Amino acid sequence: MEKDGATVVISHHIIEGKHQEYENWLNEIGPIGRNAVGHVDWQIIRPIPGLTYQYTVIIRFDTIDNLKLWMESNDRKRLIEKIRPLLEKEDNYYIKTGLDFLFTPGNDKTKQPTRWKQFLVTWSAIYPLSTIIPLILIPTLRALKVPSMRLIDSFFVSGVIVLLMVYLVMPHYTKWIKKWLYK
Repeated sequence: MEKDGATVVISHHIIEGKHQEYENWLNEIGPIGRNAVGHVDWQIIRPIPGLTYQYTVIIRFDTIDNLKLWMESNDRKRLIEKIRPLLEKEDNYYIKTGLDFLFTPGNDKTKQPTRWKQFLVTWSAIYPLSTIIPLILIPTLRALKVPSMRLIDSFFVSGVIVLLMVYLVMPHYTKWIKKWLYK
């Protein structure tokens, strides 16, 4: 059983005027989903009233197996059937595991790159950051009078590296090498 964690992103396009009924449905399915084995987090992105009709529900589980158990559960199937008359389009969702979100292209129809390519790309991005960031950040921490402790230094260095990886490096890097990465 994998322990990478897994996320499902569900999109529901709601028929105009049916938002309150959908909200009631969310209040019914929410507690059941949050009590499912391995549930970690549940977030709802609501539409802008009068402009958009799509709800996006993001659910995280500790393992892909537990996520699949929830997605294929009788409770979820029953509640999806109940809500179907309120949906303009089908129950649409996609599942991501582990760090796959770093390799998600703009259109989610492209398959994920092979694991060995993900490893090489991630390593080639983290190596220079893990060399350069401590050279910049640790003197800055000392100038700010942060005590010289390996755990504190590692906390800040790793945080900056992850921040840069997720928001700056990987989105641009994966676009730059996409022909090779998704080949």
